[in-house]
Amino acid sequence: MSKPLSHVKIALRRSGERGYAEHGGWLKTYHTFSFADYYDHRFLNFGCLRVLNEDRVAARNGFPLHPHRDAEIFSYILNGELTHRDSMIKKGAEGAQGKQFYRMRRGDVQFTTGGTGIAHSEQNESSKPVHFLQIWVLPWKYGLKPQYHTMTFSEEAKRKAFVPILSPLAAGPDATPAEEEAARPKIPDTIPIHADFLMGAGIIGPNMMFKWSVGAGDVVSSKKKRNVYIHLPMTKQGKAKIRLDGREDAVLEEGDGAFVTGVNAGDMIGVESIGDAEAEVVVLDSN
Repeated sequence: MSKPLSHVKIALRRSGERGYAEHGGWLKTYHTFSFADYYDHRFLNFGCLRVLNEDRVAARNGFPLHPHRDAEIFSYILNGELTHRDSMIKKGAEGAQGKQFYRMRRGDVQFTTGGTGIAHSEQNESSKPVHFLQIWVLPWKYGLKPQYHTMTFSEEAKRKAFVPILSPLAAGPDATPAEEEAARPKIPDTIPIHADFLMGAGIIGPNMMFKWSVGAGDVVSSKKKRNVYIHLPMTKQGKAKIRLDGREDAVLEEGDGAFVTGVNAGDMIGVESIGDAEAEVVVLDSN
C-alpha cells in the first residue's frame, strides 16, 4: 500500500448515482456528466473533461450519422466491435481501413476532432453487443480543422503499467496548419489531443498496484491543481475492485469513478487492485 498524498482530495462517483438511460432496446448508457436528457448541475464537467459515457449497443444497431463541432471525442473499446464511418465515405465504398473508416475492436481507440464541423456514425455491425466508453474533452480553441485518428494499444503493455493513450498536440494551441497535419503528440505513440489533457489505461491484476504520474511530468502546461478522474468500467461481472492512494475510504467497484483534486504534475497516484479479477482502469488527467 502506498503512502497517501496528504494534499489530495478524493470524491467518489458511485455507479448507481450516474445518469442512466435505455433507448429503444438497442442502447444502454451511463452518464458520469450531464448529457442529452440527463442533467445535474453538480456534474457538468471536470476541468476540460466534459463527457464520460459507458455505453452498450446491441448487435446490428448504433448511432446514425450525426454532427459534432468544437469537441475532442474519442471511443475506448472494452468488448465487441464498433464501426466508424464519416460523412465523406459511402457504405460499401470504404476500401482499406484508414483515416475515414475503421472497424474498432478491443484495444482500439478512435479519436475525432469535431472542430468546424463533421458528421460521423458509430454502428455495431457485428452479431454481438459492443461495450465502450465515449469521452469528450473541451478543446483549447474553437474552429479547428476536423481530424480523425485511430490507434491500437497493446493488452500486454497495459498489464505491466499504465499505458499513455492521449497526450497534448506537441505544437500547442498556436500550431501551424503544417503542424496540425503532422499531428505530433507530446508523448510518442499516443493520439494527439487539442487540450492540456492526458489519458491512460491499465489492466491491473489482483494484488498488484500501478502508479499514475500526474501530468506525465513536464508534458502538460498546467502543473498545479490538476483534475484527475479515475474510472473502473463494468467488465468483470462485479469481481474487479480498486483502492486509490492507499485509502480505505477510496475503494471503487465496477462502474464507479473518483474525482481526484489538488494533485500537481509529478504526483504519483497509487491504484491497487483488491478484487478477485483484474481491473481495467482508465485515467483522465485534465487541467
